[in-house]
Amino acid sequence: MKTIILLCTLAAAALAAPADTYNSQYDNFDATELVGNTRLLKSYGRCFLGQGPCTAEGSDFKKTIPEALRTTCAKCTPKQRELVRVVVRGFQTKLPEIWEELVKQQDPKGEFKEAFDRFLNSSD
Repeated sequence: MKTIILLCTLAAAALAAPADTYNSQYDNFDATELVGNTRLLKSYGRCFLGQGPCTAEGSDFKKTIPEALRTTCAKCTPKQRELVRVVVRGFQTKLPEIWEELVKQQDPKGEFKEAFDRFLNSSD
């Protein structure tokens, strides 16, 4: 009986443990296509800022932005890290005003800027 209780407790703890990485559901998301379409990129930017509607993907991405910024994408897979870099660079070069708004919204005190910039400029 004690063994069953122990196994149930361990199983519950394993299920309750936070995931080591984000869901791979969007690992095949075409970030290059998004960045290549300024209108679409702007739409995602408005979504992230809470200034416009979101696609299903946009809503999911929007939920992960704060944690990914704070942790420099610690829970991202290598593929997700590359996707983040492509999209952020797209905002920085094509829509810098939206990028600046996102930075002000997500990191108003600039606490994560230096670490996130290092992440963007690295290649793991």
